[in-house]
Amino acid sequence: MIHEILPVGWLQCNCSILGDETSREAIVVDPGDEIDEVLGILGKHHLKVKYIVITHSHIDHIGGAKKLKEKTGAPVYMNERDLELYRHLDQQALMVGMPTPETTDIDVMLRDGDELECGIIRAGIMHTPGHTQGSICVLVQNTAPATLLAGDTLFRGSIGRTDLPGGNFHQIMQSLREKLLALDDATVVVPGHGPITTIGRERDSNPFLQR
Repeated sequence: MIHEILPVGWLQCNCSILGDETSREAIVVDPGDEIDEVLGILGKHHLKVKYIVITHSHIDHIGGAKKLKEKTGAPVYMNERDLELYRHLDQQALMVGMPTPETTDIDVMLRDGDELECGIIRAGIMHTPGHTQGSICVLVQNTAPATLLAGDTLFRGSIGRTDLPGGNFHQIMQSLREKLLALDDATVVVPGHGPITTIGRERDSNPFLQR
């Protein structure tokens, strides 16, 4: 499996490009910005985008979705509980001091337990509310070890903010304890921002998970 991580935009959102080496199909997760760079990686590996997946609809994760959809023709997937946030992208842009990106239709509403197939890649969807109401994580299980694209639910040494619209501290702790900490310690975690970690490392040392 091809997996390239590209930090994009002012807030350096980790955009993941997952590709199957046989079918040359790809999943792009969180194309927040710098779509020309994303397209460059796709071109380097001769990949065709099958899914555009959004872990949550904060501007730094979804800002480039329209452009990537136009360039590739791939559908956009997101949990429906983040649609309201997406409708107010202009307010998000004002908060961070950046131009408002154009929006696009969300083609498919992801739900907890859904699975996306992309060649040999099996990407399971976990609904993990707390950072936003529609936050999801993407679990790629047919790698050794498994890989979790955690969006802004879990970071190395920290967790997602809950003081923004749609955030809820109780919910994110429940998502972490009941879903993410149920994963194997060896699971590699690619957060929405910052360095890669593992479930085991966060279980042992993340101060939010010691409570």
